[in-house]
Amino acid sequence: MRLILTNPRGFCAGVHMAIDVVDQVLDLYPGKSIYVFHEIVHNKHVVDRFKERGVAFVEEVSEVPEGSIIVFSAHGISPAVRAEAKARNLTTVDATCPLVTKVHNEAIRYARQGYDILLVGHADHQEVQGTRGEAPESIQVVECPEDIPHLRIRNPDKVAYLTQTTLSTDDAEVIIQALKKTFPKIKDPPSSDICYATTNRQHAVRQIAPEVDVVLVVGSRNSSNSVRLTEISANVGTRAYLLDDAGELRDEWFAHVEGGAAKATILITAGASAPEDLVAELCRTLIARYNNGSPPAIEQRDIFREDEEFGLPASLKRLMREEGRGSDVDQRKIKVGSYDLTEELYGAVPLTIAGRAIE
Repeated sequence: MRLILTNPRGFCAGVHMAIDVVDQVLDLYPGKSIYVFHEIVHNKHVVDRFKERGVAFVEEVSEVPEGSIIVFSAHGISPAVRAEAKARNLTTVDATCPLVTKVHNEAIRYARQGYDILLVGHADHQEVQGTRGEAPESIQVVECPEDIPHLRIRNPDKVAYLTQTTLSTDDAEVIIQALKKTFPKIKDPPSSDICYATTNRQHAVRQIAPEVDVVLVVGSRNSSNSVRLTEISANVGTRAYLLDDAGELRDEWFAHVEGGAAKATILITAGASAPEDLVAELCRTLIARYNNGSPPAIEQRDIFREDEEFGLPASLKRLMREEGRGSDVDQRKIKVGSYDLTEELYGAVPLTIAGRAIE
């Protein structure tokens, strides 16, 4: 058996920030009921771990008792949700990823300038619903090129497009090129809306997947960026499977490999909302089940170095100051770098680092 782990994988800075926000709110208000609007991030284990700590997740603001504390998830919300929370006198903390906020601000700006805005993404995704809510009269969602003939455009010379941050770069480019062919004067976003973490994880899979027999993606099925990683692998011809955790591992995934999993080369990655301990447990399970507990060749490919950092949300800083915890809030940063493999996490397993050495 040979295991290759992509780097980067797992948590991005936005997810880390959103999780940290809920942690901070729990610390600020011990014993109080904390509500989160939608899943804080799209990962079953992250949500379940917060539920065990007493956090309640709701799909409607009306489910939250008046005067309570509510955290808005990383995916962003519409102004209508914000107004409803205010009307219910809720204490709000906004954990929206700053890269999603960037798309919201672009939508507001283009709408004010009189553009028809074409939002490339999945209409039922919470991020798209939140962005569309910024200017519902100006925004139309485009899920595929076949949607383009049905668009209602007031002025073909005043059209702009934006994208959901977690799309497959492959799929998005197909739609964007079709839009540009139909609307030659369509305005691009100031910079790509697909976030750096989504792009980096997709590039890593695209680069390495052709070398392996199977790709395993740790992530939940409602995680758009995790699902996209399996699609990227399929696009380059390698079978890929999405699993929440090691308990979902299936023998038949390796049936096409001569000698089965014990002889397979397996690429392991994780969506941007998947905790790293789930990756570690998957490695241990593969080793125990298919390699008789013997250390296989484990290779970490350091494709990109990530050092993105975000400050604490303004709404959280305000509450921390009110509770006497605000002495250093303006200096505090939430930073996520690339993961390293450690003996403590993975056990005493020989590790070969391929590519640029990890510092």
